[in-house]
Amino acid sequence: MAEGVVEPARLAPERRQPHIAPIVSLVAGSVAGGVEAASTYPFEFAKTRLQLRDGTGGTKNPVVMIRQVVATEGLGGLYTGCSTLILGTVFKATVRVLSFDAIRNSMSDEKGRLTPVNGMLAGTVAGCVESVVAVTPTERIKTALIDDAKGPKRMASFATGTRLIVREQGFAGLYRGLVPTTMKQSANSAVRMGSYNVLKEAFQDKNIPINGATTFGMGAMAGIITVYATQPFDTVKTRVQSVRGESMKEALGGILRERGIKGLWNGSTMRLGRLIFSGGIVFSVYEHVAALLGNSKLGM
Repeated sequence: MAEGVVEPARLAPERRQPHIAPIVSLVAGSVAGGVEAASTYPFEFAKTRLQLRDGTGGTKNPVVMIRQVVATEGLGGLYTGCSTLILGTVFKATVRVLSFDAIRNSMSDEKGRLTPVNGMLAGTVAGCVESVVAVTPTERIKTALIDDAKGPKRMASFATGTRLIVREQGFAGLYRGLVPTTMKQSANSAVRMGSYNVLKEAFQDKNIPINGATTFGMGAMAGIITVYATQPFDTVKTRVQSVRGESMKEALGGILRERGIKGLWNGSTMRLGRLIFSGGIVFSVYEHVAALLGNSKLGM
């Protein structure tokens, strides 16, 4: 909700919260996703590059790794694959918000509110939808671009990366890692949106104003919870979607062999850094864009 806008739910507790129009969800979700991706990409790059290390060399320290990339590839090296992620994130955020809102509207009570369980269920279903429609192909290309940058550099852009994957592996190559990606996205959406929904309703119950600062804080807290609950899925997904490609069994075995059980949380520091800002940015931008378009509540 935009700061300074009177909150209808607090003035009239019994009034049903208005449903969010699909076009508002579409625009607000797209803008929020694009802003978040562009703002936090260096965290995503560092996380992915660390997860792709094979344990035979190279630093495991994200700060040292970033310095090495900047020294050898320039500052632009930290943005390898960024355009792919922005396109994918805009599409993903749009699919996520539209599907989540549709499910939320059908599962909410007479006051327009979701129970914590229904909030997590709505997030899980939304995660499955976004994984199949948007996330897997774009994550596959982004991961391949970052992995390829370490070696032969045959993939100069989103377009060339896509053509190379399709030519060598067929269209199905774009969906390598569908299972771990879907598992990650379902868990990610369930935990993130479910926890955000719980936090937001708790704030409303205590009559705490929902403004830019509190929305950012709630989104950041939801991001922290999400990282540690879903990181193993993300680590396996990254290995599966590397240029060489691995099966889920090979990826999991390699991670455990190289770094032990803690290897499943490899890159979590960078992902945590991204999701703290990501959660705040996505929900804050979404709230404000929705408010500008005539809706004062995200309703998650």
